[in-house]
Amino acid sequence: MSLSSRQEAMLEFINQFLQQNGYPPSIRDIGTAVAISSTSVVNYNLKILEREGYISRDPEVSRGLRLVGHGRDRELLISVPLLGRIAAGDPIPVPGDTVPEEHLELARGILREEEGMYALKVQGESMVDALINDGDIVIMKHQEVADNGDMVAVWLRDKEETTLKKIYHEGNRIRLQPANPTMEPIYATPGNVQVQGKVIMVIRQLQAA
Repeated sequence: MSLSSRQEAMLEFINQFLQQNGYPPSIRDIGTAVAISSTSVVNYNLKILEREGYISRDPEVSRGLRLVGHGRDRELLISVPLLGRIAAGDPIPVPGDTVPEEHLELARGILREEEGMYALKVQGESMVDALINDGDIVIMKHQEVADNGDMVAVWLRDKEETTLKKIYHEGNRIRLQPANPTMEPIYATPGNVQVQGKVIMVIRQLQAA
């Protein structure tokens, strides 16, 4: 079966998006690129591309789309668990259940390392000046130490809460600094702060879901 010009345009956009970003586009991304406002129409055409062997889709994986077959297997993807939400404003409790909500697929090679990687969805506006907005996804590397200025996920032991901030070691205290001039930093003693991971990549949510 020959593809329509619209389906060819979708394939070309998917390939370009993967090359530029290292992860697959969303249905809304694809629809915007080929001037289709209806997600159901985008899905219809993606089903045809899947049926014809141009792409594969995993319904259990966020952005679970890859190019395959017909010489289009250009990206080898790795799966990163999405472990829930993290506040970029007031701290919120860490979910007790660590089972991933879903997985994200990223192009192998975009990350220097693969071990200890996980993803969190940002909730809040305190990191907007660091170009991290509410609804964005941060890719984290699990580690328990951080240098001044690193953007980290921090567990506050006394509140049993976690937050996303830049960290600064200031003698007998730690400053957790938001990237929003309207918000105040959080100060804590070193014994009350447990670094859980460092931000190494941001996946921006350009449109509402």
